[in-house]
Amino acid sequence: MYKEYFGFKEDPFTIAPDPQFLYMSEKHREALAHMLYGMKADSGFVLLTGAVGTGKTTVCRCLLNHIPENSEVAFILNPKLSVVELLATICDELGIGYPPETSSIKVFVDRLNLFLLDAHSRDKRVILIIDEAQNLSVEVLEQIRLLTNLETDKRKLLQVILLGQPELNRLLERPDLRQLAQRVTARYHLEPLSRSQLPAYLAYRLAKAGVERPLFSSTATDRLYRLSGGVPRVINLICDRALLGAYGRGEHQVSAKLLTQAAGEILGRNQQQRSREKWLFSFLLIVMVVVVGALIFLLMPAPRQENLVRIPVHSLQEHLSQEEAPREDLQLTEVPMMENPADFFISRPAGLSTVQSRALAMQTLSALWGYPGVFAEDTTMPPGHSHGLVVLEGEGDLSRLRTLNHPAVLMLRDLHGNDGFYATLSALDETMATLIVGTDLVRVPVDVLHGQWSGDFTLLWQPPPGYQGVLRAGDEGITMFWLEQQMAKLNGRAIREMADLMFDQVLVNEVRTLQHQHNLNPDGLVGPHTLMLINSRHAIDQPRLNAYGEQ
Repeated sequence: MYKEYFGFKEDPFTIAPDPQFLYMSEKHREALAHMLYGMKADSGFVLLTGAVGTGKTTVCRCLLNHIPENSEVAFILNPKLSVVELLATICDELGIGYPPETSSIKVFVDRLNLFLLDAHSRDKRVILIIDEAQNLSVEVLEQIRLLTNLETDKRKLLQVILLGQPELNRLLERPDLRQLAQRVTARYHLEPLSRSQLPAYLAYRLAKAGVERPLFSSTATDRLYRLSGGVPRVINLICDRALLGAYGRGEHQVSAKLLTQAAGEILGRNQQQRSREKWLFSFLLIVMVVVVGALIFLLMPAPRQENLVRIPVHSLQEHLSQEEAPREDLQLTEVPMMENPADFFISRPAGLSTVQSRALAMQTLSALWGYPGVFAEDTTMPPGHSHGLVVLEGEGDLSRLRTLNHPAVLMLRDLHGNDGFYATLSALDETMATLIVGTDLVRVPVDVLHGQWSGDFTLLWQPPPGYQGVLRAGDEGITMFWLEQQMAKLNGRAIREMADLMFDQVLVNEVRTLQHQHNLNPDGLVGPHTLMLINSRHAIDQPRLNAYGEQ
């Protein structure tokens, strides 16, 4: 209805799983890479999970465009079936004949096995894709596992791709399904979009539909994220209704007020109220943290303020919670920087021991990654709470930290002769460093930081899919597919078809060139430092010391 009014060629926010409208965020690219790897590796099971509306089916539709031509595909959309019904549906999808009215599992399995053997003799792949797989019964899952038992010395004759909600992971944790779980060789959990991805998502959808001007105000975009939680399907529903409302009012841009009204119509008042309550809870939590920090500051012996350059508390809140930070100007004293840097130093956080300052710094570090509360009191990461992150401890100088380009926990010397203390380095340029010291956000000249820093650092980083350790020439696996994508983008070339997913000489040479350009040992090996360098150039969802990745 509003297509002509705004100049669209197609509906920009259709919820149909159209691959051309798939916004390939870093997470969606990783999901697709996992599924492609599972197919090329001739594995038994590939698993893709995610909350409702995060784009699992759309990623799968995109995957279908990459499936080799010599493939037979059975796509099951409704898995609430008995064993016999499932086997019959698979036969129907693959065009396998069977006696009418049969209810014999053996008959179906024999026909399927003959079909798989014939397909293998003609060098054809057979792929079974099941959507909403969390609805499969244990009996049906076990039968699917038995179907994958047919194999040659080199490959399975049936590949299975399961798409499902998070409950599918819990289902596969059952003891009676452990044999199936052990056959899952590639798995990925698809998260909603982050706040930073939302503008690019909207622009992508609008451009694909034929409009390249912004139709949503910045305040409307903020409101949209809070109401949708970053779930693409919910985003699409709200945006579609909001554009319809703008058309009805003769407006050419969607305001926050109009978007809120559209969300109320789409989500219903209860869901909208829950979104507001979630935002209010986050607001109150941040206020509580600020109040507690202020009480500690007032009750404990005060640090020498003349030696700190402090900035407003709300800037610290933006560091720790960019999406939900309230903007009230809760001001701390801002002291002008001393003219003589030799008289300037970073004071230890008041009332905190060395161990306590490290624990707080590590918790701050995880918050910068978007995962507050990850670390236990002893600064270790509890099992099951890693969110794909890995802790790396090292030693170096500021140039090394600029290359790695991730926030880091640093040990600083106390110039009063006390034990050292820890702070979180959150930003770094050529002349100034920004640190979170206790609950203060402090900016200092790099010479001051260099004078107090011991050289030890701890940081977090996110390995690519399938990463098991340092990559060397000749290695194979899904990580090489990821590396090919990243190096192609860095070098401005097309992504090559990698039939064997091997770390070949082309990649080795490109890695060595990259390492040499950024003062890393040009050995052609891809370890944590090289991977972090690549991430700093491409991974927009990861926190950086330099937001633009400049080295």
